Amino acid sequence: MASGVHDAHRHIGVLPPYPFYGGPPVQADRTARATVRELIADLDAEGTERTLVLPNYGVPIPEVAFGLNELALEAADADDRIRCGLWISPKPSDADANTAALALAGERGVKALKTSFLLGGSATDPDCLVQLTRLFQTAKRHDLTVHIHTSPGGASDIDQIGTLVERFGDDVRIHLVHLGGGMSGHMKLLGGRFFDWIAAGKRVYSDTSWAIGFAATWLVAEIEQRGLGEDRILFASDTPWGDHAGELARMSAAVGDGVLRRLFLRQNFEALYG
Repeated sequence: MASGVHDAHRHIGVLPPYPFYGGPPVQADRTARATVRELIADLDAEGTERTLVLPNYGVPIPEVAFGLNELALEAADADDRIRCGLWISPKPSDADANTAALALAGERGVKALKTSFLLGGSATDPDCLVQLTRLFQTAKRHDLTVHIHTSPGGASDIDQIGTLVERFGDDVRIHLVHLGGGMSGHMKLLGGRFFDWIAAGKRVYSDTSWAIGFAATWLVAEIEQRGLGEDRILFASDTPWGDHAGELARMSAAVGDGVLRRLFLRQNFEALYG
């Protein structure tokens, strides 16, 4: 058990079985927690000192993720170690649900707004831009961080998500979850784009959850060589989609016991979420 670690991205809520990719209904989030009590027990067992909790999502049923916003709020209200984010959809068909969710942005404990294109929509679709603009305007008004899923190819690729950094990153903190989410994403971000955005004044952050093994080591090397970015990386487990012990081991191996460990595993979280 590692004490003092701050986890900047994990989920609460259990998803219903769903027939992904044409197969039979499956329930892949086996370590998902349905209650705040279970979540707190996990924090105790891990030695996680603080965390940001987001509604679980991943099935194309809008009511599921939106319905878990209240559970995330309950978690933040139950334990001072917990801050929460709210699920917001980029799709115009979810406009009414977004209105209800965004109305909660000023609630106690809310520190982030979460969106993803895994369930549809695109950062470059003009129809989606209406909902995304509402999201970023609300985040700016309440001083919240926007969490955006990244993964290679399609609507979650850095080529797509990067347009949001360019459009909104001057005024709103943007947490690009998963460091690009795979080989091509790591190459695009760490090969220059992430650091170029920082140098240009974009308020961009990331974490190493889901990162391929080499990426965390490369990230540290780039930060040390370039002399910037040490304040923009956070530890995140992405539980239940990530493995807390494995994610922590990868990060710990990359940063060792020095200044970057304190920043990534603790201090950068405190700067964003208190």
